[in-house]
Amino acid sequence: MKIVYLHQYFRTPQMSGGTRSFEFARRLVARGHEVHVVTSDTEPGDAPLGSWRVSTEVGATVHWAAVPYRGAMSYPDRIRAFFRFARVAATRAASLPQDVVFATSTPLTIAIPGAYSARRRRVPMVLEVRDVWPEVPVALGALRTPASRWAAHRLERWAYHRARHIIALSPGMAESIERRFPGLPVTVIPNGCDRSLFADADRFGTRLRAATPWLGDRHLVLYAGALGYLNRVEYVVRMAAAAWADKPDIRFAIIGQGPEREHVRSLAEQLGVLGRNLFLLDPLPKSEMASYFGACDLAISTVRDIPELHANSANKVFDGLAAGRPVAVNHEGWIADLIRENDCGVVLPAGDPALAARLVAGFLHDSERTARARRAAQRLAQTRFDRDVLFDQFEQILLDTARPVLPATRRPESAATPAKGR
Repeated sequence: MKIVYLHQYFRTPQMSGGTRSFEFARRLVARGHEVHVVTSDTEPGDAPLGSWRVSTEVGATVHWAAVPYRGAMSYPDRIRAFFRFARVAATRAASLPQDVVFATSTPLTIAIPGAYSARRRRVPMVLEVRDVWPEVPVALGALRTPASRWAAHRLERWAYHRARHIIALSPGMAESIERRFPGLPVTVIPNGCDRSLFADADRFGTRLRAATPWLGDRHLVLYAGALGYLNRVEYVVRMAAAAWADKPDIRFAIIGQGPEREHVRSLAEQLGVLGRNLFLLDPLPKSEMASYFGACDLAISTVRDIPELHANSANKVFDGLAAGRPVAVNHEGWIADLIRENDCGVVLPAGDPALAARLVAGFLHDSERTARARRAAQRLAQTRFDRDVLFDQFEQILLDTARPVLPATRRPESAATPAKGR
């Protein structure tokens, strides 16, 4: 099967950021499929705007368009970058061999080149939705005018009705789509656990602790991800400030980049915790993150207290589970339900970082509870969120979608029947 894989922000393990698309692409190649990834080079240097370079990543051909993008961009500049990529990617995608087009958001403008290529080449498109869109940008204030909101809803409707199948990253996202667009085929395939990447997390973590004077044998709470407005990482800083006064043996590490990084740094300095019990570290490639997840006692994910964000499927949660570490979130939704049902971590109050610090301290100092949570995390990583199992579902959707245009081929023996809905 020939697959055009559209993802504006494709990342390899040598880069910082989520690697879901990389992991699926390399598995598709291993199964014998031909994969062309169309993505953007967000830091193209002196390359002309919209120009292309091509690389080979684990057997997949990756087409990189020079379209700059930074988290510090204003919302209008981001939107311009989205449409700029959609324009150049449409022509590129349509020029490639394909039996099916797979387009993954965000942004939802990725559906434009996906639908264009699918129509030009007379093949079906599968669309992956990573956010409740456009509810999230509306809630965040990115779409403030009636005209922009109308256009966003029109784009959403247009995109969904041009997809043969829709993949959602969480039950909440699927429910939102099914409620507003009844009859569309939707399958939930959440973010997954790369267990092989984190197989030696314990050993790497022990080595990191021994080489890190500020950590040693102290408890570690880890936030590893984007430092954007919606992530509300200042919550972790305020937790650290509350913990410093009560439980100074707990360390907090924030690893990442984003437009809120300087705000986080400034607040940590103002509260007197930067370099004491809170450490702000530069982003690392995904391939190097096993050491920090192996060293941590709790992996935390935070968002602003906005209901539209409760359906998120944060990579950092699944990386924590993959490393066999308890996880914590400061919001409700399906991840909070998962934590409670499996006793694999802590659900924290959205509006009270000081109380959250006390809850985390109580959790970390209860050795029986943390050991139980670690076992639960390992079990979830193996039985519910193993990347290989989720990939089987993903591949089968592509096969079933492309089958009308494929020559007669034998179904791969390792492919599994996808689980529809939740």
